[in-house]
Amino acid sequence: MHDCPRGSKNTVGTTKIDWPAPPRPDRTPLTRLTRLGLIAILLFAWVGCDQVSKNIVRDRIALGASRSYMYDTLRLTHAENPGAFLSLGASLPEGARVAVFQVGVSILVVGLLGFALFSRVNAWGVVGFSLLAASGLGNLIDRLLRDGLVTDFLNIGLGPVRTGIFNVADVLGVIGFLLVILRRQQSVGSS
Repeated sequence: MHDCPRGSKNTVGTTKIDWPAPPRPDRTPLTRLTRLGLIAILLFAWVGCDQVSKNIVRDRIALGASRSYMYDTLRLTHAENPGAFLSLGASLPEGARVAVFQVGVSILVVGLLGFALFSRVNAWGVVGFSLLAASGLGNLIDRLLRDGLVTDFLNIGLGPVRTGIFNVADVLGVIGFLLVILRRQQSVGSS
């Protein structure tokens, strides 16, 4: 088959019709309503999961106590963290912690949600920015309701090699960050 200009005759005397290519699934723009629905579902589901898991730990594990599962691969250790992910900033003065972890995070969450709703990112970008916002919101709720403290409880490791203590919101932040970076890499690679 030979390509011919639009509407011109090809070798068998018929007219070639150039049908528009169907949009690629990862490039299909989301409507504002679809974006809003996706953001709302992700926020309610993941912030809810984060808050429920923290409440269970606070109700069932004494502060500072640990429970071990799966041959000590997973530990649930109840910790109250005044800092950020893995206690970053815990040693800041209280006024600085309030400014950064409550005021700053509130502004960041609103910005992330606005970006997820109004920017021209694809569905994966919306998911990534929404998970980042859910991460911030989950820990912000703790800080506002628990005197600036966040409940952390997850600890993973093999033998002496272990992570710090973290929570579901922290996991959401990492997943959201990775999705945003991967989405960015895809858009750079495709241009």
